[in-house]
Amino acid sequence: MNATSPSTAGRGLFICLEGPDGCGNSPGSVPNDARTDALLFYAARAQLVAEVIRPALARGETVVTARFADSTLAYQGYGSGLPLDELLPVERFAIGDTRPDFTVVLDLAPEDGLARKSVEETTRFEAEFDLAFHVRVRAGYLALVAADPGRYAVVDAGRPEDEVFADIVAAVAARLPDLGPRLAAGRQGPTGG
Repeated sequence: MNATSPSTAGRGLFICLEGPDGCGNSPGSVPNDARTDALLFYAARAQLVAEVIRPALARGETVVTARFADSTLAYQGYGSGLPLDELLPVERFAIGDTRPDFTVVLDLAPEDGLARKSVEETTRFEAEFDLAFHVRVRAGYLALVAADPGRYAVVDAGRPEDEVFADIVAAVAARLPDLGPRLAAGRQGPTGG
């Protein structure tokens, strides 16, 4: 797949926003075992792909999601130490060939991300895992980017929201020129997650 012209003939585009805790997305509460986490997240993604993502792409729609399969590799793989060679076959089984055409990784120092979370926003990933876990998660995201730079853009999420949003739009516009202006025009206000 060409980074500037993804092979999406006859279908919509699929874009993903990824990143460590505190960058703008929040995982739900699930059991503590890393393998259980991975299987539950993959099961949820399989259902999401079947019910929402594939049908929307088939209709020619653009799908934007916060977190997808890279999160499991970053959190349960790099963060919790599960072998990637064991996770990847489960990922392929769960999502098949439904992968983001482009992924924006919102990069943020773990200390800064954890400090952003209010008590109400704190999940077990912030409450039960130490800083070293979050450092490994961030390193995992950056390793995924390094392994396939054509599919990713890294945006510094440590800046004001408007600057981060502008960089996301610019990154999307650089890779998917027809979509960037629609994103910029469609912004209605801050988004959380």
